[in-house]
Amino acid sequence: MAVKIRLQRHGKKNFAFFHIVVADSRSPRDGKFIEQIGSYNPNTNPATIVLDGEKALAWLKVGAQPTLVARRILSYEGVLLRKHLAEGVAKGALTEAQADAKFAAWKQERDNKIAAKKTGIKNDEIAKAKAAKAAEAEVNEARAKAIAAKKAEAEEAARKAAEEAAAEAAPAAEEAAGEPAAETPAE
Repeated sequence: MAVKIRLQRHGKKNFAFFHIVVADSRSPRDGKFIEQIGSYNPNTNPATIVLDGEKALAWLKVGAQPTLVARRILSYEGVLLRKHLAEGVAKGALTEAQADAKFAAWKQERDNKIAAKKTGIKNDEIAKAKAAKAAEAEVNEARAKAIAAKKAEAEEAARKAAEEAAAEAAPAAEEAAGEPAAETPAE
């Protein structure tokens, strides 16, 4: 019986998450499995991986073959490195302490990369929020200027209309006032 470490799809359309399972290679993708050893959620950034490394390592040691994506996940979590280091210890190429030190150094470096990515994502979100706020303030300022310009135009038009009305009323008043004065003889 060929045993595979593979992903089993769950979730809804366009929002899938996966269980990492050990299954017979002849069983369907979402069908019967031997053991569930973790989960993988690619919808988060960075992707969330929960994996029982000891179980995965035990299955690899007895001959389970990971699929391509499962191999990448196991590599990302350091299971394949631990298997490689365990083989080196078994052959006598290095001691258990050296293998543990190498794995700890690798894990520290990986954790630092993940933390840097998370802070980078957070900083990008903050920068985008600041840019959006600045753009919104700029739009609001432009709207306020446009409204002030329309008010000024309306006031100017009203002032001109009042001046024209006053100018029209003044000659008419002068004509009305001037005609009776002209009709009365000055003696």
